Amino acid sequence: MKILVFAEQRDNCYKKTAFEVSQAASKIAAKLNSEVIALTIGENISSIAPQLGNYGIKKVIVVNEPRLKNYSTSAFTSIVNQIVEKENVSVIFLPASSMGKDLAPCLSAKLNAGVASDCTQLKVEDGKIIATRPVFSGKGFLDLEITSEKKIFTLRPNVFTISQTTTELATVEEFKPQLEEKNFSTIVTEVKQSSSKKDVTEADIIVTGGRGLKSPENFAMIEKLADTLGAAVGASRAVVDAGWRPHDEQVGQTGKTVSPSLYIAVAVSGAVQHMAGMSTSKYIVAINKDKDAPIFSIADYGIIGDAFEIVPAMIEEINKLK
Repeated sequence: MKILVFAEQRDNCYKKTAFEVSQAASKIAAKLNSEVIALTIGENISSIAPQLGNYGIKKVIVVNEPRLKNYSTSAFTSIVNQIVEKENVSVIFLPASSMGKDLAPCLSAKLNAGVASDCTQLKVEDGKIIATRPVFSGKGFLDLEITSEKKIFTLRPNVFTISQTTTELATVEEFKPQLEEKNFSTIVTEVKQSSSKKDVTEADIIVTGGRGLKSPENFAMIEKLADTLGAAVGASRAVVDAGWRPHDEQVGQTGKTVSPSLYIAVAVSGAVQHMAGMSTSKYIVAINKDKDAPIFSIADYGIIGDAFEIVPAMIEEINKLK
């Protein structure tokens, strides 16, 4: 059995998920006594590939192509498919990022492979990979085994911890894929993101505001608390639907799924759809004046009171500690 890791990069820098997936796959490969390799696609990216060796990867296959600087579903799917055939890969690991979620079903159709999506835990039993993933909007967890010949696993970002286990660098192998013009019929032309804005899917701390903040101007308080903690700013669906915050901050079933070390929900009631997107956070702090708010049912720490009094007091106390 050979395992392939899709290591996602942007602007010639690996995403944190690339290291998470690499290390998780390496641990599984060690238990199965299998080989694990990584694939990185982009333009002029050979120089970043060796660092995956710090996370258990021995070999990285690099595809350098100017047309692949930006993501193309068809082109990336074709390349992964070619690598699977060339290397006789049985198992593919991808991040459950926007790109990974787009690639997984396309690869599934190409390879006739089963998919375990948004996995939060992996283990090996009797020589088989058993994945754990949330079901019923995060209310429960399911252990499953993929029985198809080819298997695809997408791993939820920020769940699988990483640490550099070695100082060894991975070897790099260039690969020239066979691509056609039709593979580039649809491409991502531009990705815009504030350089100072943290991505909620990768942030270790998130401060989320809800409709209880009453107006978009009051999100300045949320941003101040986030700045104090070095956190990302999140928003509930009601807030985004009202036009108070951009969609890329939305946390929940119809937004982004997050798993930070600390999740602070301010004036968020805790609809099922919202909790489905953040229930796997390691520690959850809820601030709400409604003692019966559903968010308290999953919170590790709950503060019942007025957010307009509590949050400024928190900021003051945190600054004193700093």
